[in-house]
Amino acid sequence: MAKSSNPEGKTGVRIVVAGDRGTGKSSLIVTAAAETFPTNVPRLLPPTRLPEDFYPDRVPITIIDTSSNPEDRGKLAEELKRADAVVLTYACDQPETLNRLSTFWLPELRQLEVKVPVIVVGCKLDLRDDQQQVSLEQVMSPIMQQFREIETCIECSAYKHIQIPEVFYYAQKAVLHPTGPLFDQETQTLKPRCVRALKRIFILCDHDRDGALSDAELNNFQVKCFNAPLQPSEIVGVKRVVQDKLVEGVNERGLTLTGFLFLHALFIEKGRLETTWTVLRKFGYNNDIKLSDDLIPYSSFKRAPDQSVELTNEAIEFLKGVYELFDSDLDNNLRPIEVEDVFSTAPENPWNDAPYKDAAEKTALGGLSLDAFLSEWALMTLLDPARSLENLIYIGYPGDSSSAIRITRRRRLDRKKQQSERNVFQCFVFGPANAGKSALMNSFLGRPYLDSYSPTADEQYAVNVVELPGGIKKTLVLREIPEDGVSKLLSSKESLAPCDIAVFVYDSSDESSWKRATELLMDVAGHGEDTGYEVPCLIVAAKDDLDSFPMAIQNSTRVSQDMGIEAPIPISSKLSDFNNIFRRIVNAAEHPHLSIPETEAGRSRKQYHRLINRSLMVVSGMLIVWHLTTVLFLMHLKLGVVENVGDHVGAAVAIVGFAAYRVYAARKNASS
Repeated sequence: MAKSSNPEGKTGVRIVVAGDRGTGKSSLIVTAAAETFPTNVPRLLPPTRLPEDFYPDRVPITIIDTSSNPEDRGKLAEELKRADAVVLTYACDQPETLNRLSTFWLPELRQLEVKVPVIVVGCKLDLRDDQQQVSLEQVMSPIMQQFREIETCIECSAYKHIQIPEVFYYAQKAVLHPTGPLFDQETQTLKPRCVRALKRIFILCDHDRDGALSDAELNNFQVKCFNAPLQPSEIVGVKRVVQDKLVEGVNERGLTLTGFLFLHALFIEKGRLETTWTVLRKFGYNNDIKLSDDLIPYSSFKRAPDQSVELTNEAIEFLKGVYELFDSDLDNNLRPIEVEDVFSTAPENPWNDAPYKDAAEKTALGGLSLDAFLSEWALMTLLDPARSLENLIYIGYPGDSSSAIRITRRRRLDRKKQQSERNVFQCFVFGPANAGKSALMNSFLGRPYLDSYSPTADEQYAVNVVELPGGIKKTLVLREIPEDGVSKLLSSKESLAPCDIAVFVYDSSDESSWKRATELLMDVAGHGEDTGYEVPCLIVAAKDDLDSFPMAIQNSTRVSQDMGIEAPIPISSKLSDFNNIFRRIVNAAEHPHLSIPETEAGRSRKQYHRLINRSLMVVSGMLIVWHLTTVLFLMHLKLGVVENVGDHVGAAVAIVGFAAYRVYAARKNASS
């Protein structure tokens, strides 16, 4: 195996040495750096640097000595918090210092929230009583069970130069090639996230997609990761090691995924973690076994608040292919276990948690149709484009990552153009408690109506495909805003920027519900006018199966006419009578210049701006006329026609007066 490269671009590793007084901290550091045992050691050493060529990873180490005196506790805590790794020392000839590790030092690290690898080092091995020979494993096993942050335990002697370089090698290795993310010490198995990453790497290297790495593919993998080819005899040796332990690890085509995973577990068990880490890093993984940030083109997501992110046709076609690949029985139903398989090469299934969990329509068998599968991707791309792109890469998107997404046109420009080009629309659903918002959301996902009322505490999302006339499909995202969350939402200036359309739901049988819905409509409309992020609005009269409250029609007609929007749309979730509501929502979103409510304050503001603009037009018009008159007059002077100057001036004044009168008359007629 080739020498490992500098992992994660580390420029140095900072190792802090701590422990009780007299346990050999300073002697350990001096002997490691000078390769000689010191006769006189100062009470506290200055920072000690080991050069980059000290160990194979070629990363310089800075070792920090610490004092265990009570008056230096503050400085000790400060140094521990800055550490990349901690070396805790005890003296092999002083059992009480070993006990202090579990009673003081390790709890202290937890108290300080120092979450770095810990190396426990027994110093003064040469002074231990020969009558008290106990194996290191026996001594440390109970402590390591209790404190999982301990990476390695080792005993050494500075005086006799026993295992001194190994102490800081293991500390550096614990930082650069940590065990924790890869391997579960208790079960002695690879951790799930590590398995998922290695599975993705295996699939990427299996170019002929036959489920095994041939000799040529195995050699290409070796060259990519370690810059050195494998000899034919070495390939045979690798496969023999696997087959001797795991028959299914090798078949007639080559090394299987099971064998590939077994090989890495074997490397880790033998302490060769750098091998697996080198492989992971060559394929873009960081210490959290996630793709490094430099693989995600974050600059592609820069956008104005009223722009959104959508998948391109290229990405959608790729996802359709993924769906067909995993929908093995071709029944347009991707079962939950098949969805898990889709994301088996990602760190986790991103749809297992809110807001994606239960956000799409399920089939009768509890799976996802193709439309529902694409809807989930559309929702994730809208809300978290970086995560969406990251998961596209995890599941094997072959194109350039920037070709998978597109930034939509600004909504303000859509209003000017009087048409939206978006394929994904986001609708905010407002309304008082028990108005029927959740019932509307559930019906959008094909869920049955429930008579029992359960208040919504947090925002909920529902996403589905809406088919328009002509077979055109658009994706609609409904975002339910709980009544008590409206004030918080509107406290942000840009809160309505991502909203394509707002819907206000009220209980048509309850006058108080109607009044509260109109108050919310006024709040949202006013916020849009104040911030410039105005949105089309529709009113939905839910529970149309119940009798309307008195004066319902008159009140709703007055409000819709006053605000310049469509009259309330009656629906009944209980009777499954939705009056084409979802198609009407999409249609209103496609024409963002219509259905924008206007408040009294907004109307007054617009009239004021019109008046100012007209006044500016009058002044501008008069200045133009005066300018033309002056030009004409000067031309006459230049031609020498000066005998009737008075006539020319009189004519000019008459022209200006006539022009001013025309402007005044136009203003008066407009005001009338």
